[in-house]
Amino acid sequence: MKENRIMIVDDEPDILYLLERALNIEGFFNIIKVENGLAAVDTCKQIPPDIIILDVMLPDIDGYEVCKRIRQFSHCPILFLSSKNDEVDKILGLAVGGDDYVTKPFSPKEVAFRVKAQLRRAEYRQSSVQPHTITVGKLVIDPDGCRASKDGTDMELTAKEFEILHLMAQNIGRVISRERLYESIWKEDSFGCDNTIMVHIRHLREKLEDNPTRPQYIITMKGLGYKLVNPDEK
Repeated sequence: MKENRIMIVDDEPDILYLLERALNIEGFFNIIKVENGLAAVDTCKQIPPDIIILDVMLPDIDGYEVCKRIRQFSHCPILFLSSKNDEVDKILGLAVGGDDYVTKPFSPKEVAFRVKAQLRRAEYRQSSVQPHTITVGKLVIDPDGCRASKDGTDMELTAKEFEILHLMAQNIGRVISRERLYESIWKEDSFGCDNTIMVHIRHLREKLEDNPTRPQYIITMKGLGYKLVNPDEK
């Protein structure tokens, strides 16, 4: 059985120690500890982790920038740690490609359980049997490889962006509410989810549409939600 590799990125030795100890208690022993952002990006390329616990405030580049750089080559789950509790900061963390956001002070045990939950979801995505790719106009969505391409060119999607696109492709032409999108992807209650979904849809359109201001694939149904359509069949 594969032993999950966890990378913790934080410049505070006490935080690294507490998280490593909490993870050990839950059975995780393959842990890489990194103390700055640039080293985190380089280490992630050299020794790909299964999940990253990433502090926002780092001595060189901040966690948001680290996440953006890692998302250029990896879709592994990223859990942000931050002393910032503002909604804007949480939305920014999710918008740049994060999968979860925990504010300081936190319970190391809670973080360990959030890590377990993210790894379960990642394992489920990888093990789900998908009979074939899904084609929508010029889009090709490959659930097995967690990849999507347009006109034969791969799109650099975050894990959440891919999950949203995949869910919409499975429901082609059907309206999906923001609440359903959030609850299906984040597995949490959808209260106050509007901004999070809007940010992800906007970024998805920027990568997917020829003209994001006049979308042809992801259509907004005012007051209802969104639907994915084939522009060739309009």
